[in-house]
Amino acid sequence: MAFIKSSNFKTSKRSKQTTIIQQSKTHETQALTTNLQDNIQLIKRILGNSPDIVIREWCSESENRVEAVVIYNSGLADIKLVNQFIMEPLLANSRDGHSTTELSPPADPVDLIKKKLLPVGGIRDNVSFDKLLEGILSGDTAILFEGNDCGLLIESKGWEERGVQEPTSQTVIRGPKEGFSENLITNIALVRRKIKDPNLWLEHFHVGRVTKTNVSIMYINGIAMETALKEVRERIGRIQIDGILESGYIEEFIQDKGFTLFPTIYNTERPDVIAAGLLEGRIAILIDGTPFTLLVPALFTQFFQSAEDYYQRSDISTLIRLLRYVALMIALLAPPLYIAITTYHHDMLPSGLLISLIAQREGIPFPAFFEALMMEVTFELLREAGIRLPRAVGQSISIVGALVIGQAAVQAGIVSAVMVIVVSITAISSFVIPAYNMGIPIRMLRFGMMGLAASFGLFGITAGIILIVQHLCHLRSFGVYYMSPYAPVIPEDKKDAGIRVSWRNMLTRPRSISSQNSVRENGPQAQNLESERRD
Repeated sequence: MAFIKSSNFKTSKRSKQTTIIQQSKTHETQALTTNLQDNIQLIKRILGNSPDIVIREWCSESENRVEAVVIYNSGLADIKLVNQFIMEPLLANSRDGHSTTELSPPADPVDLIKKKLLPVGGIRDNVSFDKLLEGILSGDTAILFEGNDCGLLIESKGWEERGVQEPTSQTVIRGPKEGFSENLITNIALVRRKIKDPNLWLEHFHVGRVTKTNVSIMYINGIAMETALKEVRERIGRIQIDGILESGYIEEFIQDKGFTLFPTIYNTERPDVIAAGLLEGRIAILIDGTPFTLLVPALFTQFFQSAEDYYQRSDISTLIRLLRYVALMIALLAPPLYIAITTYHHDMLPSGLLISLIAQREGIPFPAFFEALMMEVTFELLREAGIRLPRAVGQSISIVGALVIGQAAVQAGIVSAVMVIVVSITAISSFVIPAYNMGIPIRMLRFGMMGLAASFGLFGITAGIILIVQHLCHLRSFGVYYMSPYAPVIPEDKKDAGIRVSWRNMLTRPRSISSQNSVRENGPQAQNLESERRD
């Protein structure tokens, strides 16, 4: 009996889902007719008589009346543009006897209005019914005519939006202060301002059966790798989902197959980072509705580079990059090393330091592993609370909370003072990594390394490092090895990986990313490099 009920429930649920899908696809089979009122009723029925959909009927005052209707979304369209450049010319024409005769049969009103009457750009005709609805719901204005089964779709988007502001996730001391916004057109313009080249090409997609989100891929023709470009097109084309609300949706769909904690797609809200990536041969994926743009292919070393590295002298940038890799090792290995040494390898410490550690751990009721685990979890909770709370409150919670809890834990004899110092240095080191999405897997792997250290000591840590490096060497990002230029070794690309040489010595683009037009500069030296690479 229970099986029958479960089967009936599944059948009912499946039939409801099928009905919803069929209803959502109904308008795709509809078409405009030559009857204006039928078209108006059809649009009202499909859009559910929504109050934000404005339907304004209009007719000329000539002997041969021309009837039309203007349809737009009051919340998405630029009302000033609609009134001043669409409605006003139409109404003025209907009152002007001389101009009205031009709109009267046998002349085609669609063609005359498009070419002579409306002082706006971006006018499309002969659009399908589903494209007409999509345009209205995207902020465009539609004009339909009596006796004509095709209308006009006029570009009139103009909703309220956030302006160009300084990015909050990737701040720099020296460099541009502008960041992407939630408007796709604005984001494209920000990149075009930096790369004024006709070879900067765009390709548009509509992703999401319900949301129909605008997605654009941007690349420099002749520099971007064709194989990676083809792979991006295919992966975006294979996305099957009802809605895309943020670039994270796209990232999860198009990332390379296989489980990994490490990000294989770079994301940023800085136009200068995208422009620099395009000049190297990468491909940008811009999504409407989010300031975060994706950049592929992505390499491991890319997540430890900052935009400011390229705005300072090369020697200073190199030292800062090396400092970031030191911070990476501290963030990953500091607590595991403390656990391994205090648990198994006491003889590695000098006598004075060993005596000091033993004295501090006297009376601590927990092993070093549980001591470190408790403090790490506490710091992670404080970190997450600082992110989710309002900025002013979050900063005080993360700083004051860490100080108060650490001091109280030491005084209560739950943890040692050395453990608080180790965990604090680890937390600070994790903040040094420029890419937030690279810091997350490092924090997660730290817990695994702590478990290996507690179980096998330094041998466990060594095994963990070998497994991580082996995993990284097997990863790829759109056909490019993740650990390039170190695995495989590409000497030319090392000039801008762990270190950065001066611009006068950085004459070529990364070989692992750009296989064509690899020379950045003109001149005899650059021409010799190009001929050598061709040979």
